Amino acid sequence: MILSDKIHGLVEKVLDGTDKFLVDITVQPGNKIFIYIDGDNGVTIQDCQSLSRSIESSFDREKEDFDLTVSSAGLDHPLKLVRQYRKNIGQDLHVVTFDGIKVEGLLVKVTEHDIELEHQITKPKKEIQKPNTIVPFSEIKTAKINIKFGK
Repeated sequence: MILSDKIHGLVEKVLDGTDKFLVDITVQPGNKIFIYIDGDNGVTIQDCQSLSRSIESSFDREKEDFDLTVSSAGLDHPLKLVRQYRKNIGQDLHVVTFDGIKVEGLLVKVTEHDIELEHQITKPKKEIQKPNTIVPFSEIKTAKINIKFGK
């Protein structure tokens, strides 16, 4: 079985010096490898193809067959790294804590230890400002960008 540590090293080597970064690697039985990357300025199909080719050229399919998928950590994937949170300042987030508490708000600040969400409730002819919520990373179970369609 191909080890994720070896893949991790290869991915880091390829992405070093770029604005792209590794988010997650999953190796499933049968050597099904999933690599998720992100970038400070987004990720293109060409970025994924280039990384896929580099990884594939490092393994011998005659010795060990594998199925490799490289994709961006898109909007449907939870945020995992501080770097992802920083690039998404100004976005609406949906956060669920390990205690099951759900918090939604505009991501306004990110530190090494926590995030700060701003809440605004708009009612007809009136805008109510609630205090910001600070959520430590250690309490975040999942955090996803709220996808909003048309207005």
